[in-house]
Amino acid sequence: MMRAVTLAALSALVVLMIGASLLVGYAPLRPGPALAALFGQGDPLTVIVMQDIRLPRACLAAVVGAALGMSGAAMQGLLRNPLAEPGLIGVSGSAALGAVIALQTGLAGAFALALPLTALVFAAGAVALLLLLAGSRGGSLTLILAGIAVSALAGALTSLVLNLSPNPYAAAEVVFWLLGSVADRSMEHVSLAAPLILAGLAVLALTARGLDALTLGEDAAEALGVSMARLRLQVLVGTAAAVGAATAVAGAIGFVGLVVPHLLRPLMRARPGALLAASALGGAAMVLAADLAVRLILPDRDLKLGVVMALIGAPLFLHLIFRTRKELA
Repeated sequence: MMRAVTLAALSALVVLMIGASLLVGYAPLRPGPALAALFGQGDPLTVIVMQDIRLPRACLAAVVGAALGMSGAAMQGLLRNPLAEPGLIGVSGSAALGAVIALQTGLAGAFALALPLTALVFAAGAVALLLLLAGSRGGSLTLILAGIAVSALAGALTSLVLNLSPNPYAAAEVVFWLLGSVADRSMEHVSLAAPLILAGLAVLALTARGLDALTLGEDAAEALGVSMARLRLQVLVGTAAAVGAATAVAGAIGFVGLVVPHLLRPLMRARPGALLAASALGGAAMVLAADLAVRLILPDRDLKLGVVMALIGAPLFLHLIFRTRKELA
């Protein structure tokens, strides 16, 4: 009963946040004209604002948050480590490396979707390298070590590209992109990222039974008919598709996959399988709320979503640490 109520409340919160995201902005709009503009009716300028600016932004914030939230819950369930998060396997860092290369080489200026496409290619390469290093039957420790290696390599190469950049303007553009944002995105970005994110979330949703069984240990899970090799592959592929696509269009946004599962785990009675859907909804609501904060705190400045998310996520995570210490004392 508690799980159903929580999921219903989170769904309502996501709908509320999407509505607020569509109505709140530099030019406040009343609900009636804004809704009509979504369907191409009313003032042409309002139609442009709603269809070309606010709708893509709200859609991307929702799907990016869902991707990060569910991926974090899946990684924590697979590794049985509450500190695990999507960036642990190096997908987000590799996607960022691809985007940086696209910006530095001028590919991003050649056509609009060059940057996210390059980021997706590098994210897929990171998963292939991770599987090569960890092997199909590698344990959790091997997977963590391989992920750290891939993430460190991607970070080092990103720093190298920035260090050797001959163009300071391109370097500044790269730094701002790495801070993360869903502003100034179009429906083309949504149509590129959303199918991959939804496919990744669908793959992760199939791991619910296996993650629940894994709480008993790997031997017990296999005795219950769960293939650990298949479960790891599903989590890796699902996380790569969801987080890789999210990073490709929104840049690096941290703390969502780490904090959201922690906040919702008690409400799901510590069941990793049930936590997946809740974390997807919670992640969507958190990123939508953070994007609203971006517009309301400093509307005249280009405040980045990743910065606000870190300012929100870090105190929440510190609160969770102190609460956990108090419970264990």
